[in-house]
Amino acid sequence: MSSCRRQFNRHSLHPWADLPALGEDDSTPVIVSGEGIYITDDEGRRMIDGPAGMWCMQTGYGRREIADAVSEQIMRLGYSTAFSTINPREVELAKRIASETPGDLNRVFFTTGGSTAVDSALRLCQLANNIKGRRNRKHILARDRGYHGSTFLSASVTGKERDKTAMDTHQDYVHFLSSPSHFHHHQELSEAAFCDFLVEELESKILELGPDNVMCFIAEPVLGSGGVVVPPADYNRRCWEVVKKYGIVYIADEVVTAFGRLGYWFASEKVFDVVPDIITFAKGLTSGYVPLGGFAVSDAFIDDISGEDSRGNIYSNGYTWSANPVSCAAALASWDIIERENLLQHVRDIGPYFQRQLRTLRDIPLVADVRGIGLMAAVEMRHETGASGEQLLSQDYALGDLVDSYCHQFGLLVRPLINICIMSPPLIISREQIDDLVLALRKALELAQEEIRSGKHAEVLAPE
Repeated sequence: MSSCRRQFNRHSLHPWADLPALGEDDSTPVIVSGEGIYITDDEGRRMIDGPAGMWCMQTGYGRREIADAVSEQIMRLGYSTAFSTINPREVELAKRIASETPGDLNRVFFTTGGSTAVDSALRLCQLANNIKGRRNRKHILARDRGYHGSTFLSASVTGKERDKTAMDTHQDYVHFLSSPSHFHHHQELSEAAFCDFLVEELESKILELGPDNVMCFIAEPVLGSGGVVVPPADYNRRCWEVVKKYGIVYIADEVVTAFGRLGYWFASEKVFDVVPDIITFAKGLTSGYVPLGGFAVSDAFIDDISGEDSRGNIYSNGYTWSANPVSCAAALASWDIIERENLLQHVRDIGPYFQRQLRTLRDIPLVADVRGIGLMAAVEMRHETGASGEQLLSQDYALGDLVDSYCHQFGLLVRPLINICIMSPPLIISREQIDDLVLALRKALELAQEEIRSGKHAEVLAPE
C-alpha cells in the first residue's frame, strides 16, 4: 500500500464515504496527473476519464490557457468579495452567460458549485413569495431519482433514496413525482402513454396541494446522477406547460447538462423547448479546474421583487467565494476554448456516434439497458439471481464494483452508481477514443460475466 493511500485511510473523509469500511480503502485509484481525456494513477496506469471527473472536465486536462488565465488573475487580483465590491471578470462572465440563456434569463448570481446554486435558487423563490405576501407557497415538486445537491435544502429536494440513509432532510414541503424512466417504470405502457401518465401525475399533485400552495417545480432536463434518465419525448415541454398554467416557478437544474454536455451552452430551450424561470449551473462552467456555480433568473421574476416592489427586503444569501475573480477567469478561459475549438458542434456531431457505439454492448447478457443523450450515457447491469430487497441491492453494489475494477485494468475509469456505469467524457473526445472507451468497457463486462458464471464471485451470485 502506497504512503498516499495509507495517509488517506488515516486522515481523509471523502464525499459519500462508506462508513463501515472507513480507513480500509485499497482500491480507489490514486490519480496523480491528467492530459486530454486521460488520467494517470500512482502506479503509472493511464486511463480514459469516462465521467470527465464529475461531469465537469469539458475541455480536458492540462489546458495551458486556463492555467495561464488563473495565474494571471491571481497575480492581478486573487480575491474580491461580492458582498461589497465588483470585479470585471464577474461582469464579463455574467454577460456571456446571459447572452446564451433562453428567454429573459438575464440576471446571474454566482455561487461555489451546484449544491449552493440550487440552494440559492430555492431561497430566492422563498424570498419572492414572502415579499409578495404569499407565505403559503412553500411546497416544492421534485422527482424520484433526481439529484440536486448535498446542502440541506438541495439534498431535501433530491430524490435518490439511497443518498438520504440516516441523514435528516426537509420533508414537510417536498413532494416527489415518479422518475421519468420508462426502463424502470410501466414498461407495459408505450413511451407516449408513459409520458401521459407522468404529466397527469404532475397536474394531479398540483391540484391536490392547491396551486396557490406550490412554490416551484425543480427538474434536471436529463437526470444525471439518478442514472442518466432521458425522459420521454415532449415530457419536459409538457411539464413546463402544466407548471406555467398554474403560475408556478419552473427551475431547470442544468448543473450537468449546461456548457456543452448536450452540444449547447444550455439545453433547456435548444434541446427540450423549455424556457424556465431559473436555470442553475456549475460543473462544466470552469471545465472543472476551480469551483464555481450559480443560477440565471428571468427579468420578469426579478422585476416583481426589486425596486419599489421589494418592500425594503434584501436577498440575504451569498458565499465568501461568490463571483470569485479567479474562478470567473477560469470560466472565461474555458469558454474561449469551447468557442475556438467549436466544441459545441463537435458534441452535436459525435454524440450520436457515442450513443450508437455504447448500444452495441446490449449483446452482452449482463447489460440490462444502455441509454443516454449527447455525451451523457449509462450502462445498467443486472445479473439474474432471484434476490430482492437489501440482498439484491448488496449484489448490485458488488456487481458494480466488480465491473469497475476490471475497467481499471483495461484503461478506463467509469463512475459506478451501484449497478450502473456512468460515462460523460470530456467534450474533446474523438471517434477513435470513443472506440477505445467502448472496447475497454466491453472487455470489463465480458470478463465480469465470465467470472460470475464460473462462481468466483459468490457475493454477486444468487442465494442457495
